[in-house]
Amino acid sequence: MPHFHLRPLNQSLAAAIQYKIDTKTKPLGALGQLEQLARQVALVQQTLTPKLQQPHMLVFAADHGIAAEGVSKYPQEVTYQMVLNFLSGGAAINVFCRQQGMALRIIDAGVKGSFADFPAVTDQKIAEGTRSFLREPAMTAAQCEQALEAGAQLAREVAATGCNVLGFGEMGIGNTSAATLLMHRLTGLPLADCLGRGTGLDDDQLAHKAAVLTAAAATHAAVSAPLEVLATFGGFEIAQMTGAMLAAAEAGMLLLIDGFIATAALLVTTKLYPAVLEYCVFGHQSEETGHRLLLGHLNARPLLSLGLRLGEGTGCALAYPLLQAAVSFLNEMASFESAGVSQAAPQPASAV
Repeated sequence: MPHFHLRPLNQSLAAAIQYKIDTKTKPLGALGQLEQLARQVALVQQTLTPKLQQPHMLVFAADHGIAAEGVSKYPQEVTYQMVLNFLSGGAAINVFCRQQGMALRIIDAGVKGSFADFPAVTDQKIAEGTRSFLREPAMTAAQCEQALEAGAQLAREVAATGCNVLGFGEMGIGNTSAATLLMHRLTGLPLADCLGRGTGLDDDQLAHKAAVLTAAAATHAAVSAPLEVLATFGGFEIAQMTGAMLAAAEAGMLLLIDGFIATAALLVTTKLYPAVLEYCVFGHQSEETGHRLLLGHLNARPLLSLGLRLGEGTGCALAYPLLQAAVSFLNEMASFESAGVSQAAPQPASAV
């Protein structure tokens, strides 16, 4: 696989950043999670005056062979149709990116169908969908490596534009099944705890999905190494997100992580380079059953919990204003000294 130079964040500024936060005109800790967010952004950027520049949203789209096994409520052609919807500006992620002023890139990582007439699509197609992992690995090792490199190269290109905040979204019918097995195999959590309704399966459909995924897990019971797990179960969009996340962190960017699928891609990423977590901001906790447990496994604290289960990067775009607020208070809010406001009196020592 591609090699990345990714190290834990330099903590040399940590005390100065905390002092700046603590001496703002507020009680200690009064801005709660925003204070933690401001500290993280400042550490990622290694400055006391961080800036958010040229925010981008990357939406990776691909089809999954497992969709042929009836694990989704929607037919496979919806992936292609939704990409066309992205291109026409009519999807939720288009609306939210316009609202937040985020540049939106749509990537064909492996959709069944051609976008030759749509130059706005970034063509990184590995193949027209993966194979069904019920019977065989979803992709070859070579395809997995190709996807990782394609995602990494795209993140580097975006970083070269001056972008330092990158959001990750996806579209792919069947990809909750892929994410479920990635989570199950890489966390060791029971499959039933990782399994959810995806795009809205009823009880009978959910039982069928559970049976298919149980059989697939048994077929590939010996697979355990992270990249082998990714190649066996993952989609091309998940593998490209994994590569893009690693390259983005290597470039010192802040990573905005969306819902269950993007977090599953991050899970693979953390198994390869654990330090990537320090660069990640988790936009929200989705309604997909496994997402809460997956966030817990990563010790992640999401910014929002709105009952979302759409994907596309929508949770990233909705959380972005909170990132702006954290940076703004750190840079613009007065300190006690500059405002001439008295700080809290020190507490007297307890009598012995």
